[in-house]
Order: sequence, then structure tokens, then C-alpha cells
Amino acid sequence: MSIDDNKFSDLRADCEKCFGLCCVALYFSASEGFPNDKEAGQPCLNLLPDYRCCVHDSLTERGLKGCRAFDCFGAGQKVARVSFGGNDWREVPQSAPQMFAVFLIMMQLHEMLWYLTEALTLQSARPIYDEIRSRLDEMEQLTQLSHDWLEKLDVATEREKINPLLQQGSELVRADARLGKKTRSGRSRIRPYADLVAADLRKTDLIGANLRGACLIAADLRGADLSGTDFIGADLRDADLRGADLGRSFFLTQNQINSAKGDLSTKLPPFIERPPHWSFD
Repeated sequence: MSIDDNKFSDLRADCEKCFGLCCVALYFSASEGFPNDKEAGQPCLNLLPDYRCCVHDSLTERGLKGCRAFDCFGAGQKVARVSFGGNDWREVPQSAPQMFAVFLIMMQLHEMLWYLTEALTLQSARPIYDEIRSRLDEMEQLTQLSHDWLEKLDVATEREKINPLLQQGSELVRADARLGKKTRSGRSRIRPYADLVAADLRKTDLIGANLRGACLIAADLRGADLSGTDFIGADLRDADLRGADLGRSFFLTQNQINSAKGDLSTKLPPFIERPPHWSFD
């Protein structure tokens, strides 16, 4: 893979350049691994005046899995510094509702940018690179719109424009991954959006599998070869990835990996960072 580090760096959260938007704009519930029940638009109790989190260094010890796993794809700093020109929602409170709404939209746009950017690293998808670049350019232009335009943007329509392209890329990559491989028992029951909660998949042939939207909560994937496996939208909360090979899997995001369990022997794609809390789980 040829990775454009600069492109991916723009799609990673930089909390130093944000206004704690994820700690304010989002709704969350204590039962989902967050510190307490919180309404959208209400600051988290742990948010400090300088927008730092007072418990950030002890999220694992406190069991705050939701906070630990969260990643905004770099939408926070884009909204704070570009969409609103560095204007603080506390200093300009009248901007707060719109800023929070735009953050939710920008997060979805940046997630789509992540997938399109990654698609350009997939050698098997080379036949559709031109189409991918075109959609990528269009998406980047959308993120530069004024906050008034962004607030009105129909994100679902934009997602519908790129989904067929991502699916086409997925088919190309998975077909190449399966080339020359003998089909083993277990592949036939793996389908997109499959319910695989707590499933033992250690002996299942997952090379080139389509796990799009699959529910893999607490699934056992220890030692699994996941080469050419599509993980777009899959729920990996507490999935056991110890010793698994995800080095050539694709459409993975940082928050998916952050929510899973792994160790030093887990192989990850080059643009995914190894979560520091894996050393302690």
C-alpha cells in the first residue's frame, strides 16, 4: 500500500485544535460506557474550561469505554478552525447550537473522506481510482462550505453517492484476496450485517469476507487471518483481536479498533494506530 500520511493526518482527531465539541454536542448514556447520562448540547461533567478532559488519563481504569473508543475523524478541528474560524462556542454562545449541528454533519463527511482516502491505497481498486478521486474532491469541497450551507446539507444523499463506489472497490479487493484460496467450511454463513455476537470465529475462513455492518460484539477472532476483509460499519466492541492479522483488511476506522481488544501481536493496517490501552486490557 502507498499511504498518503498527510491525508490521513487531516482525518485524525486533534483535540488541541478543537473546543471539546465531542464532549458537548453528542448525546450519550452512562450505560454505553460514558461517564454519565448527557443530553446533546450539554457539556460533559469532566470537561475543563480549557476544553481538556479531567479524566482522560484514566479512562480505562474508570471503565469509560465509549470515551476511550471515540474518534471524530478530525471533524472537531475542522469545525472549530475552518467552519467557525476559531470562534469559541463559550465566547460566542449564540453560535453554539449551529456549531454542534455542523459538527455532527462534518463527522459524517470526514468518515466518508476516510473511506475514500483509504480506497485510493487499495491496489485492487485501481480500475476505479479516477471515480474515487472525483468523489473525494467533491467531498473535500463540501467540508469547506460555510456553516450555514453545511447545516442544511443532506448527508444521506452524499452517502448514497459514494456507497456504490465503495462496494465496487470492496468486491475488487475481496475477489483478489480469495484468488487461489480454497473455500473452507464456515464461509457460507458469513454475510454482511450478520449477527455474530460472541461468535467463535477462530476456525472460520474470513479471508476476503464481507463483514460490512456485521455485529461482532465480543466475537473471538484470536489468531484469525483477516486479509482482504471488509469491515465497513462493523461493530467490534470487545471483539478479541489478539494475534489476529488485520494488516491487509480494509475500511477499518480508529474507533472500531479502539473499541476492540488486542495485543502487541495484533497486526494492523499502517494508517491505524495501536491503542495504548491494549497493553493493560
